[in-house]
Amino acid sequence: MIESQPGPLDGVTVVDLTRALAGPHAGMMLGDLGARVIKVESPGSGDDTRGWGPPFVGPNDEIATYYLSCNRNKESITLDLKSDDGKDTLTKLIAKSDVLLENFRTGVLDRLGFTTTRIHEINPRLVILSITGFGHDGPQGGRAGYDQIAQGEAGLMSMTGPDPETPTKVGVPIADVLSGMYGAYGVVSALYERERTGKGKVIRTSLLASVVGVHAFQGTRWTVGKDLPVAEGPHHPSVAPYGLFRSQDGIVQISVGSESIWGKFAAAFGFDAADPKYANNGDRVRNTHELRKLVNEAFAAYSTEDLLAKLNEVGVPCGEVKNLEQVYEWDQVRSQGLVVDVDHPVLGNIELPGPPLRFYDDDTEWHRDHRYPPLLGEHNDSVRAWLDES
Repeated sequence: MIESQPGPLDGVTVVDLTRALAGPHAGMMLGDLGARVIKVESPGSGDDTRGWGPPFVGPNDEIATYYLSCNRNKESITLDLKSDDGKDTLTKLIAKSDVLLENFRTGVLDRLGFTTTRIHEINPRLVILSITGFGHDGPQGGRAGYDQIAQGEAGLMSMTGPDPETPTKVGVPIADVLSGMYGAYGVVSALYERERTGKGKVIRTSLLASVVGVHAFQGTRWTVGKDLPVAEGPHHPSVAPYGLFRSQDGIVQISVGSESIWGKFAAAFGFDAADPKYANNGDRVRNTHELRKLVNEAFAAYSTEDLLAKLNEVGVPCGEVKNLEQVYEWDQVRSQGLVVDVDHPVLGNIELPGPPLRFYDDDTEWHRDHRYPPLLGEHNDSVRAWLDES
């Protein structure tokens, strides 16, 4: 058996005041990397996601699977931050921690008596991550942030869906998750800078910023090219053929992403690679609707299994569309450490989606044992005992 090892952030303590998904996802990423993450929750109810379901699991259906998705590798302490005891305990946490995460609406933490100035008076080395919905300042800086609203306001839904008349959200709360990822990235950068300066930084990001930050080629398509992106269903707007097509008994996806692949693809399925309408990618995109029809007609002669085999044989990137049951049973997913086992005090042994990073010392992979998402207030006594230590 491989022994669990401390992670790259071993020795870093994080006080996590966040709830819902964006902040908790950032905290979970830091916990995955070995940081000690102390999750501060409201007494009685805890994190909002503890009540987000169904599905709920456990003997009395008391545990939301949503909560389980974003809180592994943490401890939980309950504090009433409006009370003297809550404020005193938070002050002690700030003094002994390296990082503070918060996603309150702008001004809430200030009203509780914890402005950034006050926090850095308590601990000048503390790195502070603040996640908001639309930014902490600007004409709409005080707006509450919810994932689907941010997906719409940040343009993502206008580019997603079967057609321009059907704006569609992404199937996961991508604005929240991206904010958590960008936030964790900012925290690690600030911790590195602190090694030089001795001082903690304030990092700010938002759901709006995180979605705009991943517009990628669609962003410059507009800012430079003045070509307004719209939803085009399961096809690429700038590469063809690239997308979802019908086989005899199902669907497959292909990516003809270069001229050399186009040559192999055309030869395999009887297309004239030199046809002026399809001679290069620009021509193929301009004639994409006619080309899609030809590809679907050619693919209709094959079963999905035979079609994928042929595409792989000639070197055309391809794949099927899996549901999540298929994904989590896929041996490739499991080989990458993307499913982890944890022993939960109520649910017993359960599987959770695992972290996407793997670390190596030369050829030896770093391994850690993951902790189950904590029960509400599970670590009240142990955290308070640690805070009272000299």
